[in-house]
Amino acid sequence: MYKEELSIISQAILNEIEGYEFYKMAGNQASSEGTKEAFLELAGEELKHADYLKKLWGKLSNGGEVSIEDIIESGIEIPSPEIYRWGKIDESSTSVAMSVFGIGMQMEQSSIVFYEDAKKKVKSKASMELFDLLIGWEKVHLKQFSEQYSILKEDWWAEQGFAPF
Repeated sequence: MYKEELSIISQAILNEIEGYEFYKMAGNQASSEGTKEAFLELAGEELKHADYLKKLWGKLSNGGEVSIEDIIESGIEIPSPEIYRWGKIDESSTSVAMSVFGIGMQMEQSSIVFYEDAKKKVKSKASMELFDLLIGWEKVHLKQFSEQYSILKEDWWAEQGFAPF
């Protein structure tokens, strides 16, 4: 009954696991404890998404119905824009952090497009609302990453002697 949704959710889980592995790798290679902590926090957020999606996949694959009330009751919410404490990122690793956030922005944008396309493939209102929620997750992350990238870019430009412009 939910064949299309299961296929989409399976790919979404893989996308989240890839994000988790990327941020975990970035954290483990970070030069400072603060930077490591910030990236591992991002990895943890991706893992939460994957765990939620796995639970949803399990319910749908067993013939269960999913409503928006189920989604709300799950406790999964769009994260606050203040969830990350970017002040932990060590300025000595600005170039690395910029690279991680740049790639992160691309991954979040790809996820938004993925879920927008997914919405076009399903018929149930609950599925469409689910994908709206997932789009919301990714948009919050994209906004956070974009803002942090801009700050880091200004710092990097200053370090390179490109300021004032």
